[in-house]
Amino acid sequence: MDHHIENTVEFIKRKKDDVMMRFRKITSLLALMLVSAAGFAQDNKVEMADLMRSNGRIYVVVAVVLTILIGLILYVFRLDRKISKLEKEK
Repeated sequence: MDHHIENTVEFIKRKKDDVMMRFRKITSLLALMLVSAAGFAQDNKVEMADLMRSNGRIYVVVAVVLTILIGLILYVFRLDRKISKLEKEK
């Protein structure tokens, strides 16, 4: 019976490693897409962006977007820790 428990723990660890690897791949892909999108955005002149930049509002928009993204990332990591803690208890 102890042997079965060890296999279960190894299976959970392997499954968690697979999930983290997928998360890293998706994160890397999104980062590359963001960089490429920023490169394409340099070519276009957008009047609204110029207006917001001249008024200083663009910094507010960037701050709000960054705050939301940081909050989502922290939420996901916190949720992952809680799930890991529950898996260890079982």
